[in-house]
Amino acid sequence: LTFDEGYENGYTPKILDILKEQQVPAAFFITGHYLKTQPELVKRMVAEGHIVGNHTVNHPSLPELSNEEIKKEVEQLSEEFFSLTGKKMVYLRPPKGEFSERTLAETRKLGYHNIFWSLALVDWVPMPGGPDESYRSVMDNLHSGALILLHAVSRDNTEALERIIKDIRAKGYTFKTLDDLVEKR
Repeated sequence: LTFDEGYENGYTPKILDILKEQQVPAAFFITGHYLKTQPELVKRMVAEGHIVGNHTVNHPSLPELSNEEIKKEVEQLSEEFFSLTGKKMVYLRPPKGEFSERTLAETRKLGYHNIFWSLALVDWVPMPGGPDESYRSVMDNLHSGALILLHAVSRDNTEALERIIKDIRAKGYTFKTLDDLVEKR
């Protein structure tokens, strides 16, 4: 279960409450804006055992950047995160999912595992079907090994999250961390 965090819309505290109550580990991919404006939420994510990943400082399309610009986008966020938490970032979600062989190679040289998804919603805007659409979209596309991408700015996702978690478990699935995924490789 992964969440992209470009800005805060007031739902992350509730998401964290649900994850804690349900004992579900998640990964949050944050931008520079998010780190600067929500340091307490970032510290809470870390304190509650979630992975915080790199989503770059400014959320640019990585293939449009030079290698030096990529390095700056990634390393600046990593350094600021380390200053705040004392933790290193090892996972990167390329903004907009845009990548090339070059960007994958460059970010790998910087020590990152690029993390994509196998199930994502257009959820950064209100969904016409509200929380039920969020729930159905996840459950109808659920599969073994699913890497679920949700955006934490979505009221619909937040309202559907507890039901999604419970019903995923009812289908016999378990929640794992990105560390578990990487170890299997």
